[in-house]
Amino acid sequence: MIRVRAASWRLCAAAVWLAASASLGAGEPGPIRVAVWDERQPEQKQAYENFLGNAIAAGLARRDGIEVRSVGLDDADAGLSPAILDWAEVIVWWSHKRNQDVPLEKVQTIVDKVKNGRLMFVGVHSAHWARPFTMLMDERAREDVRRQFADVPAGKLVITEVPGMRKVPRRDARLTPATDVERKPDGTVAVTLHLPGCIFPAYRGDGKPSTVTVRDRSHPLAAGLPDVFTLDRTEMYDEPYHVPEPDAVVCEETWAAGERFRSVMAWRVGRGRVVYIRPGHETYPIWKDERMLLLLENTVRWRRMEP
Repeated sequence: MIRVRAASWRLCAAAVWLAASASLGAGEPGPIRVAVWDERQPEQKQAYENFLGNAIAAGLARRDGIEVRSVGLDDADAGLSPAILDWAEVIVWWSHKRNQDVPLEKVQTIVDKVKNGRLMFVGVHSAHWARPFTMLMDERAREDVRRQFADVPAGKLVITEVPGMRKVPRRDARLTPATDVERKPDGTVAVTLHLPGCIFPAYRGDGKPSTVTVRDRSHPLAAGLPDVFTLDRTEMYDEPYHVPEPDAVVCEETWAAGERFRSVMAWRVGRGRVVYIRPGHETYPIWKDERMLLLLENTVRWRRMEP
């Protein structure tokens, strides 16, 4: 486990954050505590000397008021020991090929902590299929259905779930999450909930540039970012993305061939927050880009801000 601590950060970002809303964690002592969890895939060595997660941790560590611990799948307890999960208030997650190697009981602990408001989950790039992210998206889909049918008495609402797909869908596939509803003569409302697949119909790993556009300038995650900027090399993901409707779409990415993706999204799940950041492919040095590090810093600081 690598442990690093923040030293300094840019004065312009400080001014933006001091002008933002009051701190949610005003009573919480000390720096914001961030665990960066990384699968530590060998392919990352093409872009990072010491793994992608360690690069993220080092980038965050330069920001004032943030304390970071970098952990990985092959660490003891899969990097998710009780000490780490009790310490962290934000977890930044990168995974790809070994999602199923993460112990389910650890994942459930993360989900429970997010729902209880004790942890923010930030999924990066191929973490769209990370076990904690998919389970949190399932939870949000359940919450949305319960809100949709809030007027139906509890004893009359029957919800049956269909698991989300774990394969690349056709472009014309039914978007998930989705519901089928049957209203019965006795007042029972039977809902079949098709859980989100957390996937999209096309991707391309040719390293073509993308254009990132801030779509919600008022959102704290956008603080200090340019209105539009280019990532010189990245993997392409294309909509539609099979996730619950987000509470905020902060940034959108587009490619010259016409693809687009909601590249920075945020949800409330229970009393906690979930953020997905699309850029971050393992063979392109996205997390050496100061604009992306500022975006991640903003995300981390949002943990202690009022809704």
